[in-house]
Formats: sequence, C-alpha cells, structure tokens
Amino acid sequence: MTTQTDVITESREPGPQGQEPDNPSATRGGESKRSIEQIALLLFICIPFVALVAAVPLAWGRGMSWLDLGLMVGMYFLGCHGITIGFHRHFTHGSFKAKRPLKIVLAIAGSMAVEGPIVRWVADHRRHHKFSDAEGDPHSPWRYGETLPALMKGLWWAHMGWLFDEEQTPQQKYAPDLIKDPAIRRISRDFWVWTAVSLLIPPLVGGLVTMSWYGAFTAFFWGSLVRVALLHHVTWSINSICHAVGKRPFKSRDRSGNVWWLAVLSCGESWHNLHHADPTAARHGVLRGQIDSSARVIRWFEQAGWATDVRWPDADRIASRRQEPASEAA
Repeated sequence: MTTQTDVITESREPGPQGQEPDNPSATRGGESKRSIEQIALLLFICIPFVALVAAVPLAWGRGMSWLDLGLMVGMYFLGCHGITIGFHRHFTHGSFKAKRPLKIVLAIAGSMAVEGPIVRWVADHRRHHKFSDAEGDPHSPWRYGETLPALMKGLWWAHMGWLFDEEQTPQQKYAPDLIKDPAIRRISRDFWVWTAVSLLIPPLVGGLVTMSWYGAFTAFFWGSLVRVALLHHVTWSINSICHAVGKRPFKSRDRSGNVWWLAVLSCGESWHNLHHADPTAARHGVLRGQIDSSARVIRWFEQAGWATDVRWPDADRIASRRQEPASEAA
C-alpha cells in the first residue's frame, strides 16, 4: 500500500528546461568549474563558523563559562535531534513508528529548534522531495542557473532567501496526516510557546546556578541566541551546500551530495546523497566511518521499545542504489 510519504518522495517533475538530471555529475561541467564552486562554497559556509569558533576563546572567562558552553551544546543537540529524528525522519518520511509519548516529545523537541511550526516544516520538506532540484523545489541552489554568479545567488536562496518567499506550500496537500492529528496540530499552532521555552531555559538555568543576572545574560547569549543561530545555519546548509557539492556514491534524481564536515553538527543529515536515494531510510550515514548520531538515537528508541517498524537499510538495498564508480566524484 502506498503511503502519503511514498507519494511525495517518489513523484518528480522535470526541471526548468524539461530535463531530468538523472546523472547529476554529468550536468556539473568540468573539474575546473567544480573547483571554483567548491572554493566559493567553502568561503560561503566556513567564514561564519570560523568567526564563531574564534569568539569562544576570546570570550572565555569574560563572557563565556563552562556552564554557558554546556547549555549551548546541550540545547543545540536537543533541538537538532528533534529536527532530524522527529520532524525529518519520523514525521516527514515515516522512517519508523513512534509510541504516542515519544511522538509528542519529538514534536516538541523539534519545535524548540525554532525552525518553524511542525506542519509547515514537514509540508515544505515533502514538497522539496517531490521536486528536488527541479522547478517546484522551494529551496534548490540551482534555481537561477549553473554559472558561478547564478550559483551564489541560488545558494543564498536555498540557504535563507526562500524562507521569506510569499509562496506558501499548501499544508493540506502535503501534510494532511499531521493536520488530522489533534495533538500535533496543537503543538504546531503553539509554536510560539515552544520558542519561548527554548529561549528561556538557558537564562533560567544560568541565573539559578550562578545566582546572578550576569550569569543569566551570558547563558541567554550563548545557550539561546548563538545556539539557535548556529543550528539554523547548519540546517540551512543541508538545503544549500549539500545540494551543490559533495560525494555522490548513490543514485538519485537530483544533486544531493555527502558533505562529511557537516556530519557531527547536522546529527548525520549531511550524508544527504543516500537520503535522497532512499528517503525513508532511518540511517543516512550507511558507509564505513559515516557518523550518524540520529540513527544511533533511533536505535536506542527501538531497543527501549519506544520505536517500531524502523526502516533500516540492509546491504542489498544499499547495493542496489550504488552509482557506477565513474559517477561518484563530486
């Protein structure tokens, strides 16, 4: 029986020129072009992260403490796994079934990432899979063409610009299953509540532990503001960077690639090529050495009996989606 998710992920329309990019590497151009793109992408994504990393030692002892760092890291990975395990792998793609309490917790944890209401997030992502890197995709970096200026414009669009687009994905069409669930609909409608909770936890903890307003302020700066900004940019990088460069060992109908240096921060989402080759798989990092913390947590949920019918990709399924060796290079 075909599910709602299966319909969304398996359908596909032609690209703007009416062509399917069945072999993404064949449409990318020569090696020199790819090198220029990769340099531009490196600057685009790395400079903000370098600035953030440099700010930590500069602020240490004056505007940042171990408590601030712990709150930032803890809240970051709570929200990140809420998005990757909850919003993405469970609610969007049905990679596993969750017991009712776990389903509610995942919906709330994902909402605390401050990336928008769950129904809208899921609808946008299902639409992305239906039209991935083709006309109709809400955030393809190839929207404006393949020249370097067009790609840079497209990267901005895929990274952030699409969030300000007036065109809205019809939620009733792409997420009717979530709309029919009263609890999920309520969590989605009360997104502002979970945003407030997410932003207030760090200063509350920081203020109570240090018994000072200054401790509350630094905890709010690092544990709320910096944490949310970092998580947003990592998530948006999956839309932009991972659809422009990266290894492509698996067959997909778009330009999704594996970007290893985003794997830890994205909780395994940057193994994006396998995800688009097999959208319902609960594990994205399926090759040796590919870190996928989201898959590990799902395994723990399964062992505890909280998650069932987990769609783990077996060896035969992985092998059937492998590219020919000549097609694997980014």
